[in-house]
Amino acid sequence: MTRSRKLGAGRTFIFRRLAALAATLIACVAATAAPPPVRAITAFIDLDAQHYAQQFADTAARLKIAQARFEAAGFTVQTVRITTQPFMRYVGALSREQALALLTHLDELGRKEEVAINIGPAVLDDRPDPRALALLEEVHAQGLQLNASMIIADETGIHWNTIRAAAHHVARVAARSAHSQGTFAFAATAMLNPGSPFFPGSYHTGQPGRFAVGLQSAGTVAEVFARTHGDAPAATRALADALSGYARTIQQLAPDIEARTGWSFWGFDPTPAPLKEDSIGTALEAFQPATLGSPGSMTAAYVITEAERQVPGPRVGYSGLMLPVLEDSRIAQRWGEGAVNLDSLLAYSAVCATGLDTVPLPGDVTEAQLARIMGDVAVLAYKWKKPLTARLQPVHGRKAGEMTEFDNPFMVNTRLQALK
Repeated sequence: MTRSRKLGAGRTFIFRRLAALAATLIACVAATAAPPPVRAITAFIDLDAQHYAQQFADTAARLKIAQARFEAAGFTVQTVRITTQPFMRYVGALSREQALALLTHLDELGRKEEVAINIGPAVLDDRPDPRALALLEEVHAQGLQLNASMIIADETGIHWNTIRAAAHHVARVAARSAHSQGTFAFAATAMLNPGSPFFPGSYHTGQPGRFAVGLQSAGTVAEVFARTHGDAPAATRALADALSGYARTIQQLAPDIEARTGWSFWGFDPTPAPLKEDSIGTALEAFQPATLGSPGSMTAAYVITEAERQVPGPRVGYSGLMLPVLEDSRIAQRWGEGAVNLDSLLAYSAVCATGLDTVPLPGDVTEAQLARIMGDVAVLAYKWKKPLTARLQPVHGRKAGEMTEFDNPFMVNTRLQALK
């Protein structure tokens, strides 16, 4: 071997060692950093109309056990949650008054014990039940904190009748609920499998006795993007390492929680959920850096989803990217400025999830327009076989250019955009 070849081989060896050392240092830093908050520990149960109060109390007690185990491991737990089977399966035999009384009491139990509740889909297929629709409208119009959904697309196809039912629900609840915010607890979901810990799309159809976990890890994405300076491959590797570390920690905790609760671990949704100032919008803007909505934003969204594909262990839910306009201070700001809109959010959804989430709309939006928006989400989800959500929030009495007036600790207000 010539001297130049020896020098070249030596340099290659040194570079590889340095790269390996850098990766080790990054992993060590990620391992010692404070973990992100646990956004949701969600238990999946079956209720019956005769014993639901005791079933709720038992589940709430087990959730507190799971919460304590996570807190002992260094996590902050924001919410514990219960997802039931579709609500008509346990109130369908009751009169309308009896069903509403049961659900109202369930809401009271959740508020008292600080347990968020999801009562499952009102419609699972393309055959909406008028009784279920009327009951759910009353639940959300009254402001009961009971999350629910309708499934507008699954492996069998797009559910056009359900899309129209969901649009009607959103329009009616926006008009009837205080501050039009009853729609916050409702989503039309497409291609989302059972087991997601995140509301309001979470559901199960006969898989009780399980739990799933989701983190509020927008800050993790921001930290990774800030130090990788727009290098997509490096950002993907670093974010995959960080999220995988959290996934392994959750998997290590799972057997102990299973033993203490009697539940089985369904999986981890690595979607980096944001909350107001803990912003995924700010994280995305750190990638280039650039304003959300400018070129490069889709690449940043793609990097997050690609990193999550490498996370080990059982994954559930969206396993993508949440861009909830009204739950994220920076995205709400960019929406108000017009930097992002329905079209750009749908475009980003082609490479990530969760679709159109907490999107504010003028109060004069029609049911037909709402149905067309939901139809676009369903078509995109079905075409690419990916989970997407439409959580649309018209503001009754407000026009484009005016500010929203939501009064909810999980939402920020922003300026309404005109629909095209």
